Amino acid sequence: MSLASVCVFCGASTGTHPAYREAAVALGQALAERKLTLVYGGGAVGLMGIVADAALAAGGEVIGIIPQSLKDKEIGHSGLTRLEVVDGMHARKARMAELSDAFIALPGGLGTLEELFEVWTWGQLGYHGKPLGLLEVNGFYSKLTGFLDHIVGEGFVRAPHRDMLQVSESPQSLLDALDSWQPSVAPKWVEQKPD
Repeated sequence: MSLASVCVFCGASTGTHPAYREAAVALGQALAERKLTLVYGGGAVGLMGIVADAALAAGGEVIGIIPQSLKDKEIGHSGLTRLEVVDGMHARKARMAELSDAFIALPGGLGTLEELFEVWTWGQLGYHGKPLGLLEVNGFYSKLTGFLDHIVGEGFVRAPHRDMLQVSESPQSLLDALDSWQPSVAPKWVEQKPD
């Protein structure tokens, strides 16, 4: 699979550690250097604005998707290659997924996690075969990845579905992993109902 566009989920805040900002800049630059279009939530604030500004400054193409109701709150970015205003969150997520060949989550809050888990679930159910990854920054996702391993051990997620989520501390190595990733052929349902 050859990537042309990557959706980045990330916070509308910058977080408390400078490493989060630095990672957003590094990811934006890496996307632009590889001529990958950045697709994201369209905001000008927080890590959202930082990753977009970094990609634009490095000559990249950036497409933002933002609901009308959040355009003022998240301060819709006015300097993007294209900003699409949609009706709501469902339309936002569907459009970002439609435009993207892969998904990466930077540090973020509830919205970032919700977007990541929804697109991951879609992949698990076979609605798409697109890779997804976490950019691990300053140990931000370490407890989450440990919990994900726990739910595999407890029999709620199959190992091939857990392996759909690539994790790296480097934007370059994460993009390499996403570019070479192959979709799982494991079925979602492990147990069959008796006849």
